Amino acid sequence: MRQTTMAKPAEVKRTWYVVDGEGQTLGRLATTCAHVLRGKHKPTYTPNVDCGDYVIVINADKVEMTGNKLNTEKYYNHSGYFGGLRTRTAKEMKQKYPVEWVERAIQGMLPHTKLGDQMRGHLYVYTGSEHPHAAQKPVELKVKG
Repeated sequence: MRQTTMAKPAEVKRTWYVVDGEGQTLGRLATTCAHVLRGKHKPTYTPNVDCGDYVIVINADKVEMTGNKLNTEKYYNHSGYFGGLRTRTAKEMKQKYPVEWVERAIQGMLPHTKLGDQMRGHLYVYTGSEHPHAAQKPVELKVKG
């Protein structure tokens, strides 16, 4: 008889991955990172346990978008006050806020729960090619496409 293994939070072994965003498409980069953050690449994946790994994204300012999406894609924020809706295009986000731009794409693919909040804490995005996590010895993660 086979038995389903359910991971316990204390038994989870986490590794660090680094993803180079230079020349990558935003959506493909985001799906790969979200997959690793959730832990779906592991055979011990358990939906109700944060068994994902840490992901470092470098060169966030060099991530691309295909087609005319840089001009047509819009990002919205609302302050909660009347008339407090702020709208930005993807082009503006890429130029002024590249870290938030990549984080939003990845975080939108994670669960919007307390468990998802834990997973979001394992994501680190940087604009340059340097990151302060060299001591963790991150492994390079390839993005298809």
